[in-house]
Amino acid sequence: MKEFLSITKALSDENRVRVLIYLHGGELCVCELIELLGLAPSTVSKHMAILYQAGLVETRKAGRWVYYRLAGKEASPCALDAIRWVGACAERDAQMAEHVGQVKKVHKMSRSKLCECYRK
Repeated sequence: MKEFLSITKALSDENRVRVLIYLHGGELCVCELIELLGLAPSTVSKHMAILYQAGLVETRKAGRWVYYRLAGKEASPCALDAIRWVGACAERDAQMAEHVGQVKKVHKMSRSKLCECYRK
């Protein structure tokens, strides 16, 4: 029950659902997520902590930057079901599909230039 409640809490916020949609396209740096969400770095970090605690995302640290990806096959069945459900809904919902287009725009940006903005 605790895991289920943690996942439903993570999915109860539009920004966190958007992050899961973005991550269906592959790993993203925290700077890219900040750019996509248009939120303060501390707010994005809080959202990511909730997704991580729910087992929906995994992290990788490279230098001072953190990279996020969807949880892999070692995740719990409940978390994997939630990830698949969000992905399936994104394919059928026009507004959610727009978020996929936003990721493509950010991928075209230089990651080093984008991250430079958040170094300060």
